[in-house]
Amino acid sequence: MLSRTAQNLFWMGRYMERADATARLLEMGHRMSMVPGSSDMDEWRSVALAAGAQDPINGKPHQTAADVIHDLLISVDNRSSIRSCLVQARANGRAIRTALTQDMWEALNEGWRQLDDMAPETSRRNLPTLLEWVKNRTAAFRGASEISLLRNDGYCFLRLGGLIEQADMTLRLLDAKYYVLLPETDVVGGGRDYHQWTSVLRATSALRAYHHVYKGDYNPWGIADFLILNATFPRSISYCHRTIQRFLDDIADHYGERGPCHDTATEMVARLDGVHIEQLFQAGLYDFISDSITANHRLAAEISRQYHF
Repeated sequence: MLSRTAQNLFWMGRYMERADATARLLEMGHRMSMVPGSSDMDEWRSVALAAGAQDPINGKPHQTAADVIHDLLISVDNRSSIRSCLVQARANGRAIRTALTQDMWEALNEGWRQLDDMAPETSRRNLPTLLEWVKNRTAAFRGASEISLLRNDGYCFLRLGGLIEQADMTLRLLDAKYYVLLPETDVVGGGRDYHQWTSVLRATSALRAYHHVYKGDYNPWGIADFLILNATFPRSISYCHRTIQRFLDDIADHYGERGPCHDTATEMVARLDGVHIEQLFQAGLYDFISDSITANHRLAAEISRQYHF
């Protein structure tokens, strides 16, 4: 496969997952801002922090919820806004049109201009509807790739991009909500505390899956354990890292060559093996999250270098 094709598939996967994750974060902020007793701007700043966009491009801090919504949903200056992600994903797909199936292209192309020229007031007024539309578009693309794309190196690069982005967003969410996950927090057990914890699960579509595993016992240990160490939940750090390692091994078998990215992926999985959540809290959950974010970024850069894009 040409390195250019691998690059476009890798980044198309990243952009689509980033759009989906950002939509879920905005949904979380919208829901939490309506909880009695919550600080509206604290919740929206938390969303911006988790999305990696704590400050707008012009360097001024977000002043209102409308600022955060505009920056993360429709801003043309923010390359990680949902609008920008959808535009860039389509551009990547268009560059390698023959490498995509018809189902994938239709899912990528349909309605991609919906957010163009949308006024900030309109986007905030119609926020729930717009976010649902974004989640449906990204789900349609994900489903199309799963049912129609050959399981070859192209599929591996597409999935690698998506998994890198999923792991990054889960880590950013844990980083932004770190204080919620601390068992010593002053508000543990309160009504707002319950909504804070469950908002972390909702943002990763983990609420029902968590309930299946923990039977509704919402506590910081369980939520952190589920989103970091549960190897069966698709957005957990453990699942993402293990699946990344598997796809990298498949690519290495295909090309007969291994590199630093394979070693990094192996180290990331080994770091999670045999670890209990109590150990992570005792050793420093914040340090683990920060180190994991750095390692995830390094892995993405190493994949790019290894395959020349």
